[in-house]
Amino acid sequence: MTGREDWLELTRESALDPEQRICDPHHHFWNHPNSRYLAEEFLQDIGGGHRIVKTVSVECLQFYDASAATQMQAVGETVTVDRIAREAAQEDGSDIAAGIVGFADLMLGDAVRPVLEAHLVASPRFRGIRHATAWHADEKIHNAHTNPVENQLGLETFRAGLKQVAEMELSFDAWLYQTQLPELTDLAEAIPDLNIVLNHMAGPLGIGPYRERREQEYQAWKEHMTDLARCENVSVKLGGRTMALSGFGWSKRSEPPGSEELAAATAPYFEACIELFGPDRCMFESNFPVDKAGCSYTVLWNAYKRVANIYSQAERDQLFHDTAVRFYRLDNC
Repeated sequence: MTGREDWLELTRESALDPEQRICDPHHHFWNHPNSRYLAEEFLQDIGGGHRIVKTVSVECLQFYDASAATQMQAVGETVTVDRIAREAAQEDGSDIAAGIVGFADLMLGDAVRPVLEAHLVASPRFRGIRHATAWHADEKIHNAHTNPVENQLGLETFRAGLKQVAEMELSFDAWLYQTQLPELTDLAEAIPDLNIVLNHMAGPLGIGPYRERREQEYQAWKEHMTDLARCENVSVKLGGRTMALSGFGWSKRSEPPGSEELAAATAPYFEACIELFGPDRCMFESNFPVDKAGCSYTVLWNAYKRVANIYSQAERDQLFHDTAVRFYRLDNC
Protein backbone atom coordinates (compact mmCIF):
# COMPACT_ATOMS: atom_id res chain seq x y z
CA MET A 1 0.00 0.00 0.00
CA THR A 2 1.05 3.63 -0.39
CA GLY A 3 0.10 4.73 3.13
CA ARG A 4 -2.38 7.41 1.97
CA GLU A 5 -5.64 5.45 2.13
CA ASP A 6 -7.05 6.89 5.38
CA TRP A 7 -6.36 10.44 4.22
CA LEU A 8 -7.81 9.81 0.75
CA GLU A 9 -11.00 8.43 2.28
CA LEU A 10 -11.73 11.87 3.72
CA THR A 11 -12.84 13.00 0.24
CA ARG A 12 -15.10 10.48 -1.43
CA GLU A 13 -17.03 10.83 -4.67
CA SER A 14 -19.05 8.61 -6.96
CA ALA A 15 -17.74 8.21 -10.48
CA LEU A 16 -19.12 10.68 -12.99
CA ASP A 17 -20.23 9.43 -16.41
CA PRO A 18 -19.47 5.81 -15.47
CA GLU A 19 -20.10 4.50 -19.00
CA GLN A 20 -17.23 6.47 -20.54
CA ARG A 21 -14.56 4.00 -21.66
CA ILE A 22 -11.09 4.76 -20.31
CA CYS A 23 -7.68 3.49 -21.28
CA ASP A 24 -5.32 4.65 -18.53
CA PRO A 25 -2.03 5.04 -20.43
CA HIS A 26 0.29 5.65 -17.50
CA HIS A 27 0.60 3.89 -14.17
CA HIS A 28 3.30 2.00 -12.30
CA PHE A 29 3.81 -1.18 -10.34
CA TRP A 30 6.33 -1.26 -7.52
CA ASN A 31 7.21 -3.10 -4.36
CA HIS A 32 9.33 -0.91 -2.11
CA PRO A 33 10.00 -1.85 1.55
CA ASN A 34 7.47 0.73 2.78
CA SER A 35 5.23 1.04 -0.26
CA ARG A 36 3.66 -1.75 -2.24
CA TYR A 37 1.63 -1.10 -5.39
CA LEU A 38 0.90 -4.24 -7.33
CA ALA A 39 -2.20 -5.67 -9.01
CA GLU A 40 -4.20 -5.89 -5.79
CA GLU A 41 -3.69 -2.23 -4.93
CA PHE A 42 -4.20 -1.00 -8.48
CA LEU A 43 -7.38 -3.00 -9.01
CA GLN A 44 -8.76 -1.61 -5.77
CA ASP A 45 -8.07 1.94 -6.96
CA ILE A 46 -9.62 1.48 -10.40
CA GLY A 47 -12.65 -0.25 -8.92
CA GLY A 48 -14.28 3.01 -7.83
CA GLY A 49 -16.84 3.17 -10.63
CA HIS A 50 -14.98 4.43 -13.69
CA ARG A 51 -14.98 2.14 -16.72
CA ILE A 52 -11.29 1.31 -17.02
CA VAL A 53 -11.06 -1.08 -19.96
CA LYS A 54 -7.29 -1.12 -20.57
CA THR A 55 -4.15 0.29 -18.98
CA VAL A 56 -0.49 0.82 -19.82
CA SER A 57 2.24 0.10 -17.27
CA VAL A 58 5.30 2.37 -17.38
CA GLU A 59 8.76 1.53 -16.08
CA CYS A 60 9.86 2.76 -12.66
CA LEU A 61 13.18 0.99 -11.94
CA GLN A 62 11.53 -2.10 -10.47
CA PHE A 63 11.90 -5.88 -10.65
CA TYR A 64 15.29 -5.79 -12.38
CA ASP A 65 17.03 -9.10 -13.04
CA ALA A 66 20.27 -8.84 -11.07
CA SER A 67 21.56 -12.07 -12.64
CA ALA A 68 21.56 -10.60 -16.16
CA ALA A 69 24.16 -8.41 -17.83
CA THR A 70 23.83 -4.78 -16.74
CA GLN A 71 22.21 -3.54 -19.94
CA MET A 72 19.70 -6.42 -19.86
CA GLN A 73 18.61 -6.18 -16.23
CA ALA A 74 15.67 -3.87 -16.99
CA VAL A 75 14.05 -6.64 -19.04
CA GLY A 76 13.18 -8.19 -15.68
CA GLU A 77 10.61 -5.43 -15.16
CA THR A 78 8.85 -6.34 -18.40
CA VAL A 79 8.88 -10.03 -17.41
CA THR A 80 7.32 -9.26 -14.03
CA VAL A 81 4.69 -6.83 -15.30
CA ASP A 82 3.70 -9.31 -18.02
CA ARG A 83 3.16 -11.93 -15.31
CA ILE A 84 1.13 -9.48 -13.20
CA ALA A 85 -1.06 -8.71 -16.20
CA ARG A 86 -1.63 -12.35 -17.16
CA GLU A 87 -2.50 -13.34 -13.60
CA ALA A 88 -4.99 -10.49 -13.28
CA ALA A 89 -6.62 -11.45 -16.58
CA GLN A 90 -6.92 -15.06 -15.49
CA GLU A 91 -8.37 -14.12 -12.11
CA ASP A 92 -11.13 -11.69 -13.11
CA GLY A 93 -10.67 -10.74 -16.76
CA SER A 94 -8.98 -7.42 -16.00
CA ASP A 95 -6.99 -5.95 -18.87
CA ILE A 96 -4.40 -4.08 -16.85
CA ALA A 97 -0.98 -3.56 -18.42
CA ALA A 98 -2.35 -4.33 -21.88
CA GLY A 99 0.69 -2.34 -22.95
CA ILE A 100 4.09 -2.26 -21.26
CA VAL A 101 6.60 0.57 -21.49
CA GLY A 102 9.98 -0.62 -20.26
CA PHE A 103 13.45 0.84 -19.87
CA ALA A 104 16.46 0.51 -22.13
CA ASP A 105 19.58 2.63 -21.75
CA LEU A 106 19.61 4.78 -24.87
CA MET A 107 23.17 5.78 -24.12
CA LEU A 108 24.07 2.39 -25.57
CA GLY A 109 23.41 3.95 -28.97
CA ASP A 110 23.05 1.38 -31.74
CA ALA A 111 23.89 -1.34 -29.20
CA VAL A 112 20.50 -0.85 -27.54
CA ARG A 113 18.81 -2.99 -30.21
CA PRO A 114 19.42 -6.38 -28.49
CA VAL A 115 17.87 -4.96 -25.31
CA LEU A 116 14.76 -3.88 -27.22
CA GLU A 117 14.58 -7.30 -28.84
CA ALA A 118 14.83 -8.95 -25.41
CA HIS A 119 11.87 -6.86 -24.17
CA LEU A 120 9.83 -8.00 -27.16
CA VAL A 121 10.68 -11.62 -26.42
CA ALA A 122 9.79 -11.10 -22.76
CA SER A 123 6.25 -9.95 -23.49
CA PRO A 124 3.91 -9.51 -26.47
CA ARG A 125 2.56 -6.53 -24.50
CA PHE A 126 5.81 -4.57 -24.85
CA ARG A 127 5.23 -1.35 -26.78
CA GLY A 128 8.11 1.01 -26.15
CA ILE A 129 10.62 2.46 -23.77
CA ARG A 130 11.00 5.35 -21.40
CA HIS A 131 14.44 6.72 -20.66
CA ALA A 132 13.63 9.65 -18.39
CA THR A 133 15.71 12.77 -18.93
CA ALA A 134 14.08 15.15 -16.42
CA TRP A 135 17.00 17.30 -15.29
CA HIS A 136 17.28 20.66 -13.57
CA ALA A 137 20.24 22.61 -12.20
CA ASP A 138 18.36 23.62 -9.02
CA GLU A 139 18.89 21.11 -6.22
CA LYS A 140 15.31 21.65 -4.99
CA ILE A 141 14.04 20.01 -8.16
CA HIS A 142 14.88 16.32 -8.20
CA ASN A 143 16.35 14.80 -11.32
CA ALA A 144 14.86 11.63 -12.78
CA HIS A 145 15.61 8.17 -11.44
CA THR A 146 17.83 7.44 -14.45
CA ASN A 147 20.46 10.00 -13.36
CA PRO A 148 20.22 12.12 -16.52
CA VAL A 149 22.73 14.72 -17.61
CA GLU A 150 22.12 18.17 -19.00
CA ASN A 151 20.90 18.20 -22.63
CA GLN A 152 20.82 14.41 -22.81
CA LEU A 153 18.16 14.51 -25.52
CA GLY A 154 20.66 16.24 -27.78
CA LEU A 155 23.49 13.77 -27.38
CA GLU A 156 24.43 11.90 -30.55
CA THR A 157 24.64 8.54 -28.78
CA PHE A 158 21.24 8.99 -27.13
CA ARG A 159 19.67 9.83 -30.47
CA ALA A 160 21.33 6.81 -32.08
CA GLY A 161 19.53 4.68 -29.51
CA LEU A 162 16.24 6.39 -30.31
CA LYS A 163 16.70 5.72 -34.00
CA GLN A 164 16.79 2.02 -33.13
CA VAL A 165 13.51 2.49 -31.25
CA ALA A 166 11.99 4.12 -34.32
CA GLU A 167 13.31 1.45 -36.70
CA MET A 168 11.68 -1.25 -34.59
CA GLU A 169 8.37 0.68 -34.67
CA LEU A 170 8.37 1.12 -30.90
CA SER A 171 7.42 4.30 -29.07
CA PHE A 172 9.32 6.67 -26.81
CA ASP A 173 7.86 8.01 -23.57
CA ALA A 174 9.62 11.31 -22.87
CA TRP A 175 9.79 12.50 -19.27
CA LEU A 176 11.40 15.90 -18.88
CA TYR A 177 10.73 19.26 -17.30
CA GLN A 178 9.15 22.29 -18.94
CA THR A 179 12.57 23.96 -19.16
CA GLN A 180 13.69 21.17 -21.49
CA LEU A 181 10.84 21.41 -23.98
CA PRO A 182 12.98 23.06 -26.70
CA GLU A 183 15.29 20.04 -26.52
CA LEU A 184 12.36 17.70 -27.16
CA THR A 185 11.16 19.82 -30.07
CA ASP A 186 14.60 19.63 -31.64
CA LEU A 187 14.68 15.86 -31.11
CA ALA A 188 11.22 15.35 -32.61
CA GLU A 189 12.21 17.32 -35.69
CA ALA A 190 15.47 15.38 -36.03
CA ILE A 191 13.78 11.94 -35.85
CA PRO A 192 10.35 12.50 -37.45
CA ASP A 193 9.54 8.78 -37.70
CA LEU A 194 9.85 8.31 -33.92
CA ASN A 195 6.49 8.16 -32.15
CA ILE A 196 6.89 10.24 -28.99
CA VAL A 197 4.50 10.79 -26.11
CA LEU A 198 5.31 13.54 -23.63
CA ASN A 199 4.70 12.43 -20.05
CA HIS A 200 2.78 14.69 -17.65
CA MET A 201 2.79 17.66 -20.04
CA ALA A 202 6.48 18.21 -19.19
CA GLY A 203 5.75 18.64 -15.50
CA PRO A 204 5.01 22.38 -15.28
CA LEU A 205 6.95 23.39 -12.16
CA GLY A 206 5.59 25.11 -9.07
CA ILE A 207 8.38 24.46 -6.59
CA GLY A 208 11.83 25.88 -5.92
CA PRO A 209 12.48 29.03 -7.96
CA TYR A 210 9.07 28.61 -9.68
CA ARG A 211 6.95 28.69 -6.52
CA GLU A 212 5.86 32.32 -6.85
CA ARG A 213 5.92 32.45 -10.65
CA ARG A 214 3.00 30.25 -11.68
CA GLU A 215 1.45 32.65 -14.17
CA GLN A 216 4.75 33.62 -15.82
CA GLU A 217 5.86 30.01 -16.03
CA TYR A 218 2.50 28.94 -17.43
CA GLN A 219 2.96 31.37 -20.30
CA ALA A 220 6.53 30.18 -20.93
CA TRP A 221 5.36 26.54 -20.84
CA LYS A 222 2.54 27.27 -23.29
CA GLU A 223 4.91 28.98 -25.74
CA HIS A 224 7.23 25.96 -25.72
CA MET A 225 4.27 23.59 -26.08
CA THR A 226 3.07 25.62 -29.07
CA ASP A 227 6.40 24.97 -30.79
CA LEU A 228 6.32 21.28 -29.87
CA ALA A 229 2.77 20.84 -31.17
CA ARG A 230 4.00 21.52 -34.71
CA CYS A 231 5.78 18.16 -34.55
CA GLU A 232 3.11 15.72 -35.68
CA ASN A 233 4.99 12.74 -34.24
CA VAL A 234 4.44 13.99 -30.66
CA SER A 235 1.45 13.22 -28.45
CA VAL A 236 0.84 14.31 -24.85
CA LYS A 237 -0.26 12.61 -21.66
CA LEU A 238 -2.58 14.91 -19.73
CA GLY A 239 -1.93 14.52 -16.02
CA GLY A 240 0.71 14.67 -13.33
CA ARG A 241 -0.76 17.80 -11.79
CA THR A 242 -1.15 16.32 -8.31
CA MET A 243 2.55 15.46 -8.07
CA ALA A 244 4.46 17.51 -5.49
CA LEU A 245 6.47 19.27 -8.20
CA SER A 246 3.31 21.03 -9.40
CA GLY A 247 3.43 23.15 -6.25
CA PHE A 248 -0.30 23.07 -5.50
CA GLY A 249 0.41 21.54 -2.07
CA TRP A 250 -2.65 19.29 -1.98
CA SER A 251 -0.75 16.47 -0.25
CA LYS A 252 -0.06 18.71 2.75
CA ARG A 253 -3.68 19.59 3.42
CA SER A 254 -5.82 18.12 6.19
CA GLU A 255 -8.03 16.50 3.55
CA PRO A 256 -7.70 15.89 -0.20
CA PRO A 257 -9.25 18.18 -2.79
CA GLY A 258 -12.45 17.25 -4.56
CA SER A 259 -12.79 16.95 -8.32
CA GLU A 260 -14.30 20.41 -8.77
CA GLU A 261 -11.30 22.08 -7.16
CA LEU A 262 -8.87 19.88 -9.09
CA ALA A 263 -10.60 20.63 -12.37
CA ALA A 264 -10.60 24.37 -11.77
CA ALA A 265 -6.89 24.44 -10.94
CA THR A 266 -5.68 22.16 -13.72
CA ALA A 267 -8.03 22.94 -16.62
CA PRO A 268 -5.82 25.67 -18.14
CA TYR A 269 -3.02 23.16 -18.72
CA PHE A 270 -5.26 20.47 -20.17
CA GLU A 271 -7.25 22.85 -22.36
CA ALA A 272 -4.05 24.39 -23.74
CA CYS A 273 -2.71 20.97 -24.72
CA ILE A 274 -5.98 19.91 -26.33
CA GLU A 275 -6.15 23.19 -28.26
CA LEU A 276 -2.56 22.87 -29.48
CA PHE A 277 -2.29 19.13 -30.18
CA GLY A 278 -5.91 18.16 -30.76
CA PRO A 279 -7.83 15.37 -28.99
CA ASP A 280 -6.29 12.85 -31.39
CA ARG A 281 -2.86 13.51 -29.85
CA CYS A 282 -3.89 13.90 -26.21
CA MET A 283 -4.67 11.25 -23.60
CA PHE A 284 -5.66 11.62 -19.95
CA GLU A 285 -3.46 9.59 -17.57
CA SER A 286 -3.55 8.67 -13.89
CA ASN A 287 0.18 8.42 -13.15
CA PHE A 288 -0.78 6.28 -10.17
CA PRO A 289 0.37 5.72 -7.55
CA VAL A 290 2.59 8.82 -7.88
CA ASP A 291 -0.38 11.17 -8.25
CA LYS A 292 -2.08 9.35 -5.40
CA ALA A 293 -0.15 11.78 -3.20
CA GLY A 294 -2.81 14.37 -4.02
CA CYS A 295 -6.13 12.62 -4.55
CA SER A 296 -7.88 9.29 -5.07
CA TYR A 297 -8.19 7.55 -8.43
CA THR A 298 -11.94 8.13 -8.59
CA VAL A 299 -11.64 11.83 -7.79
CA LEU A 300 -8.84 12.28 -10.32
CA TRP A 301 -10.85 10.89 -13.23
CA ASN A 302 -13.89 12.87 -12.09
CA ALA A 303 -11.77 16.01 -12.39
CA TYR A 304 -10.72 15.00 -15.91
CA LYS A 305 -14.34 14.42 -16.87
CA ARG A 306 -15.32 17.84 -15.55
CA VAL A 307 -12.58 19.41 -17.67
CA ALA A 308 -13.66 17.42 -20.73
CA ASN A 309 -17.33 18.41 -20.50
CA ILE A 310 -16.75 21.24 -22.99
CA TYR A 311 -15.81 18.77 -25.74
CA SER A 312 -18.00 16.61 -27.96
CA GLN A 313 -18.57 12.94 -27.20
CA ALA A 314 -16.27 11.97 -30.08
CA GLU A 315 -13.54 14.20 -28.66
CA ARG A 316 -14.03 12.79 -25.17
CA ASP A 317 -13.72 9.29 -26.56
CA GLN A 318 -10.35 10.23 -28.02
CA LEU A 319 -9.11 11.89 -24.83
CA PHE A 320 -10.16 9.06 -22.53
CA HIS A 321 -9.64 6.00 -24.72
CA ASP A 322 -9.04 6.11 -28.45
CA THR A 323 -5.82 8.14 -28.60
CA ALA A 324 -4.07 5.94 -26.05
CA VAL A 325 -5.26 2.72 -27.67
CA ARG A 326 -4.07 3.89 -31.07
CA PHE A 327 -0.72 5.25 -29.86
CA TYR A 328 0.15 2.06 -27.98
CA ARG A 329 -1.39 -0.24 -30.59
CA LEU A 330 -3.71 -1.96 -28.14
CA ASP A 331 -6.59 -2.75 -30.51
CA ASN A 332 -5.68 -6.42 -30.75
CA CYS A 333 -4.72 -6.89 -27.10
